[in-house]
Amino acid sequence: MATQIDDPRIVEFDVRTDEMLVNMGPQHPSTHGVLRLVLRTDGEIVSQVEPHIGYLHRSAEKIGENLTPRQWIPYTDRMDYLAAMNMNLGWALVVEKLIDYQLPEKARHLRVIISELGRIASHLVGMGAYGLDLGTFSPFLYAFREREKILDLFEEVCGARLTYSYITPGGVTADLPPGWLQKCEAFLAQFEPVIAEYHALLTTNAIFVKRTAGIGIMSPEMAIG
Repeated sequence: MATQIDDPRIVEFDVRTDEMLVNMGPQHPSTHGVLRLVLRTDGEIVSQVEPHIGYLHRSAEKIGENLTPRQWIPYTDRMDYLAAMNMNLGWALVVEKLIDYQLPEKARHLRVIISELGRIASHLVGMGAYGLDLGTFSPFLYAFREREKILDLFEEVCGARLTYSYITPGGVTADLPPGWLQKCEAFLAQFEPVIAEYHALLTTNAIFVKRTAGIGIMSPEMAIG
């Protein structure tokens, strides 16, 4: 395709670009999953994206056929190792619903607290890595600063920082250690004001805004069409 620029200072400007198909990925399964994107490009313009999700089959379900529900909990840790507590919860809820088990109130409260902390920790990784991918490094460091504090809390609860096997069918594997709730409350008290820092570092960051605003917009009609 030829691009012409109407400028009296330029006698002739003719840039020719060829339409190309570019493979983005596949990403390695130990990082973000085997996602592959086929990009149709014209110069620097991406005109079409064809995603190949590339489900990675590790036979986890087949392995689970030969295990008890509790024995399968460690496999759920690895479904999403950035939110392993929440993966534990999903399996536990399925088993409890299947056998119509009513969980004690204390266990329900513990699960909510732990799962919400896991959700925050997972979102912090996503937010920081997104900024890093777009060329702004500082939000990544700030996000991991807070995430480490959550992992410290998890380590006190179950001794692990990544794969926990803490939430299990029937409840949780252990009660909270003494003083843990106070540490959790202290973290939350200092975490909420930090959200304003994230807005300053990312949401209003010129690099981030320039590379995201108005790009890849999906209209309601396109979403349901």
